Amino acid sequence: MSSAPRPYVTVHTAVSLDGASTGFEPDAARSHELAATFREDVTLTGADTVLARAQVLVGAPRPGPARDGPLLAVVDGRARVREWGALREAGPWSDVLALHAAQSPPRAPDRAVDELVTGTDRVDLAAVLAELGRRGARRVRVDSGGALTGALLGAGLVDEISLLVHPVWCGERGVRRWYGEGAGPPAGLTLVANRSVGDGLVWLYYRTGV
Repeated sequence: MSSAPRPYVTVHTAVSLDGASTGFEPDAARSHELAATFREDVTLTGADTVLARAQVLVGAPRPGPARDGPLLAVVDGRARVREWGALREAGPWSDVLALHAAQSPPRAPDRAVDELVTGTDRVDLAAVLAELGRRGARRVRVDSGGALTGALLGAGLVDEISLLVHPVWCGERGVRRWYGEGAGPPAGLTLVANRSVGDGLVWLYYRTGV
């Protein structure tokens, strides 16, 4: 099997001043505007993030897959996601890919979604990225509520961190950190950008040095 470079991985997320990813209303338009600058080949997200948006997805327009859009790859080790067709039709993705482990619960044999199986009891993220690289992906953007980001950071698989910092302090309302329950980003981050983007929002952009 031919080898290929691992895709360059960028985490992009909206956060509060105290590092929370919940407990405030993020500026989705500004976040999407910044996310578009990465021009990723693959948007990597987790089942929790997809399921949190399931209610919105039900009533959302379905323009169909975007021919030039990125692939949406969903880490779904427990096979909880059901609305794969709606995800594909909602765009802005060209297609969707389900990421499972060998011990993921059985899936409907007739479901219309490609899948990639790695790992035994949980999805092997390094193997996923290696396979995406073999399929031609050069850049992956992570869209996660925290758990997936933390797992990628813990495995040393993140190259860049992009934070859209909101001028709010969540305190007890912010029950989730943007990096999940792990130790957070590694030491020795290199600042690439530090820019005010209006309405009190600050964009912080770091390289991890991995």
